[in-house]
Amino acid sequence: MPVSPTVVSRLALANAVANGAIVVTGGAVRLTGSGLGCPTWPRCTTESFVATPELAGHGAIEFGNRLLTFVLAAVAVATVVAVWRSSRRDLRPLAVLTFLGIPAQALLGGVTVLTGLNPWTVAAHFLVSTVLVALSTVLWLRSREPGVGRPLLRRPLGLLVSGIAAVTAAVLVIGTLVTGSGPHSGDVDADDVPTGERMGFDVELVSQLHADAVFLLLGLTVALLLALHATDAPGRVTRAARDLLVVQLAQGLVGFVQYFTDLPIALVLLHMLGAVLVTAYTARLVWSVRGPASDLPLDAPQVPASAAR
Repeated sequence: MPVSPTVVSRLALANAVANGAIVVTGGAVRLTGSGLGCPTWPRCTTESFVATPELAGHGAIEFGNRLLTFVLAAVAVATVVAVWRSSRRDLRPLAVLTFLGIPAQALLGGVTVLTGLNPWTVAAHFLVSTVLVALSTVLWLRSREPGVGRPLLRRPLGLLVSGIAAVTAAVLVIGTLVTGSGPHSGDVDADDVPTGERMGFDVELVSQLHADAVFLLLGLTVALLLALHATDAPGRVTRAARDLLVVQLAQGLVGFVQYFTDLPIALVLLHMLGAVLVTAYTARLVWSVRGPASDLPLDAPQVPASAAR
């Protein structure tokens, strides 16, 4: 029997939440120095698939995060099945992509462990997760409407939205360079490596570059919000831009506080949650510029009342 739109939407929401949650739990693994709690992959040790008592707390934390991958996979599979059994063929590509990202992430996570938490693979692991957060967010938002309609904004504003998405991606990439050049390597035995030597960048320089990109992002978002109000844009786009700006400001505040307080673990973890939210709200902004399938295009001619009768 076909699956109802309500079921599809609820599974898509669970998929989006799970993709965001595993980023935060992965951050907890790193910040507790448990990245090599299971020293090999796909087994936890050379002789066991599960954490052993000898691995203590770090092993339990790392193995627990691995188990969450199976939960995420189950939700993603259920989402794909529900979408396939529904009438929403337009959702199938997004559902498949979010599912395929999970084994890709598992393999990349394995490479990360086998390379001793190489900071480049750690950064790639995080960035792939943000892509999955964006895709699953759009999947959920689209599942709540009958289909994708025409653009609601004229081309200049649409390009500005695309620019915000591109700068957001740049901010996230540079942010991984800042993290990879600083402390919290993910392994307690590697935390004594001098700051900046793991990736080879000057921490002060990449931190300043990251801050500059954040200021650019904030400026573009403020400009978009002002333009939307000036042009009486649809409420869904204005709300998406407003909410994104609020999340950006909160994330920026956390970033500055953590930098000037020597990166306490709690704030770094909160900053990772903020990165997930910035990604999701940026995806929501991109989604909002196209109306539901039932909406008329922006420049559609008005039908005279006499012709409609």
